[in-house]
Amino acid sequence: MRNYAAEDATTAPAANGVQSVDRAVSVLEILARRGEAGVSEVAAEIDVHKSTAFRLLGALEARGLVEQSAERGKYRLGFGIVRLAGAVTGRLDVTQQGRPVCERLSEEIGETVNIAVLQEHYAVNLYQVRGPGAVGTHNWVGQLTPVHATSSGKILLAHLTPEGRAEVLAASGLRKLTPRTLTARTRLEKDLAEARERGYAVTLEELEIGLHAVAAPIRARDGEVVAALSASGPAYRLTEERLHTLAPVLVKGAEEISHRMGHLG
Repeated sequence: MRNYAAEDATTAPAANGVQSVDRAVSVLEILARRGEAGVSEVAAEIDVHKSTAFRLLGALEARGLVEQSAERGKYRLGFGIVRLAGAVTGRLDVTQQGRPVCERLSEEIGETVNIAVLQEHYAVNLYQVRGPGAVGTHNWVGQLTPVHATSSGKILLAHLTPEGRAEVLAASGLRKLTPRTLTARTRLEKDLAEARERGYAVTLEELEIGLHAVAAPIRARDGEVVAALSASGPAYRLTEERLHTLAPVLVKGAEEISHRMGHLG
């Protein structure tokens, strides 16, 4: 017979912990929005007792994530936030430096242009500009896409070490998404080798039927590939032949972003 009371006793602290984390994040969001707030204001917004809000603010203050302003009793975000943000500065930088290039390319190519980075075993899209012919195109920003079935994912995979690539592919599972998805490891490795050699990767209806894409690598100051610049569109318009014709334009755009990131190669 299951001891539900014992289970509740075990899971209760975990549930309370999650609730505390959720509330702490809410406090940070309130301070980011308001600039400053007192204990009473924070308590009212997250619907807790003042003593609970005081404890949350105290814990965040101890970690340097919030600080008390000159006006006693008011809190604001602390410089500890900068330390955490530093972990994603490179990703934010590539978006900032890539924005004007993406806007120009989307006009020039007439298709949707994206910047993506590798996150665990996914390619995650950070920024997107829709081309004039891309009305109604899916918004890929924030989307985690499978590395083996996207042009961005492929170019990012192609520039990993063999060990790093094997680890990512093992985690991704090489799922078949369309009849054209490359799921055989040998075929995919050959495709990635070609992408490295010519400087760009393509996908032909490998993520979705009717969707084609091409991607080029974006490099950081030290030459490491940190992101991918891609153009995608409907297969009837962005044909395989046109993909390869547009590839040099995309490669040049990726090189421009790399240069703006400090890469001199």
